Order: sequence, then C-alpha cells, then structure tokens
Amino acid sequence: MASAKTETSLNSIEEACIAKGMRMTDQRRVIARVIASAEDHPDVEELHRRANAIDTNISLSTVYRTVKLFEDSGIITRHAFGDGRARYETIPEEHHDHLIDLRTGRVVEFQSEEIERLQAEVARKLGYKLVDHRLELYCVPLDDEH
Repeated sequence: MASAKTETSLNSIEEACIAKGMRMTDQRRVIARVIASAEDHPDVEELHRRANAIDTNISLSTVYRTVKLFEDSGIITRHAFGDGRARYETIPEEHHDHLIDLRTGRVVEFQSEEIERLQAEVARKLGYKLVDHRLELYCVPLDDEH
C-alpha cells in the first residue's frame, strides 16, 4: 500500500502533467510513479532500473527524455550532490535542505529554523532580501578516521 506522501506526490505529478497539457503515456505514468515513490534521490540509471522492473519496454532513453520533460516543466527538481550524477526528487511541498554523506552517498533531508533565520539575516545585512536558496552540507561520519 502506498504511503500518504507517495499518493500526494503521485497525484501532484500526474495533475501537474495534465495541467501543463502533457500527454500521459503508460510509460510516463510508470516513471512518474517511480519518482513519486522514491524515498531517496535516484539518478536516471536508478530510475530506469526501477521503471524497467515494472515495464521491461521502458528504455533508458525514454527515462532520460521523461525526466528532462518533467524537470523542464517544473514537476521535479535536479540535484548535483558532487558525485557526478544528477539526482532527482519531486518538487517538495515544504522547503528542506540536504546533508550528503561523502562516504556512502546517502542523502539526508532536514529542516532547521535556525539556519533559515541565519540565511535571511545574512542576506539582509548585505542589503538583500532572500527569495530562495539551496543548502547542501557535505559530511563524513563523526567516527570517520580519514
């Protein structure tokens, strides 16, 4: 059974596609469902692996084209977490930042009111109003010996 988050994401992906006049083929629906159900930030190859497990007729090029279409339409967002791979997630309903474990590649989403306040304060002190931002923290575990 799908989680509430997945159902919301799936509905928003499909609704956004329909609202933008996008034709929703069976393959696009599968790819949309794979993205919506992802609890990580998969790259195109991983999206293809997951979609292909559902429908073996979905090619890697179809996933690339669909991801590009969804991204260009503002339905999903692309991240570059320093590992040379573009990774994707649905446009979040609430702002969050990312912590990237450099040893494992694991991406942890987090929210911090203190960080949000400090960023706005820094912008204000420099004569600006903060309108958007992306924060990515690149980390190693505290017990890392390197």
